Amino acid sequence: MGGDDRACYRAAVVRAAHGPIRIEDVPVRAPVGDEVALRVTACGLCHSDVHFMHGTSGTAFPYVVGHEVAGRVVELGPDATGVAVGDTVVVAPMVPCGTCRQCAAGRPHACPDRLLRRPPIPLGDGALGTGVLGVGGLAERVLVPARNVVPIDPRVPPQVAALLGCGVPSGYGAAVHTAEVGPADDVVVIGCGGVGVAAVAGAAAAGAARIVAVDVSAAKLAAATAFGATDVVDASAADPVAAVRDLTGGRGADVVLDAVGGARTFATAVAMRAPGSRLVVVGAPKTGEIAELGLRELFLTGGSIRVSIWGDCTASRDLPLLAARYLDGVLPLDRYLSGTFALDEAQEGYDRLLAGEGLRGVVVL
Repeated sequence: MGGDDRACYRAAVVRAAHGPIRIEDVPVRAPVGDEVALRVTACGLCHSDVHFMHGTSGTAFPYVVGHEVAGRVVELGPDATGVAVGDTVVVAPMVPCGTCRQCAAGRPHACPDRLLRRPPIPLGDGALGTGVLGVGGLAERVLVPARNVVPIDPRVPPQVAALLGCGVPSGYGAAVHTAEVGPADDVVVIGCGGVGVAAVAGAAAAGAARIVAVDVSAAKLAAATAFGATDVVDASAADPVAAVRDLTGGRGADVVLDAVGGARTFATAVAMRAPGSRLVVVGAPKTGEIAELGLRELFLTGGSIRVSIWGDCTASRDLPLLAARYLDGVLPLDRYLSGTFALDEAQEGYDRLLAGEGLRGVVVL
């Protein structure tokens, strides 16, 4: 692959909702147009993959799973620019097109074409696979447009570099970019998995006055403390709304980041708001999920409710910055990593994720 004479590469494929991961041989295709071929070195195991695997974020089976990808450029399409063979890169699944009406108006984070859309992936039996979030990167090789790969410092280990593809920028950026956390803010993060802990780290980097981490797992609350939480609330042992109001002198939080997603945690987040606060939905809800919102209370308390997709990050700016903060020791992403797996062990890695074991497992190839 990528300069050798192999006819196939291995990829993790799910054929039906709740079906097992199958490691299948996929025919190699040379990059065309502006595509870049990567030799994948690591791929993170994310809850967003599971939503697709279970059919709750789409039903375009079979899926080639995985979207948190680090790799090395091995081949360029004839129109690919901005990267070179040999570069160490991270795949950015969200990059504005730069030409649409929203981009031209200076609103790139509203670009309707910013989600990577990879063409169908021909599988070994002739079926057409769908790459999760346009990537399908839990594989030995992946093809993506050149604009969706960002060179980073090769000193970052592959298992850490992969984390920069989704979970870390999604949480970190939600605090820094979407919520615009500042030094006067009391911040609450609901859900301290991979995205939530990154949101805690972002709020800490922004200098938040107080950061309250809310979860039902003692291990995840401990991780949140390591990344900058000043207070923790075990929602299995105490009313989280009452606890947050007690910690904030009865006012509620200036910023609430819901890193879980869904009607239940959204209602909790609304109840934690202080007047004039910012509520940011970070976690992805399931398809069809509906939440109720008291409009009169919202009107009287003011503030805003926003959705953060991939942390409203700018890939070319934020991914190298996060990598640099890791290398400087400011962002301890080694503590974010909860285990590494071989490609054949991907199912075990996702099973551990669903069991709530650790923040993020990574397949290293």
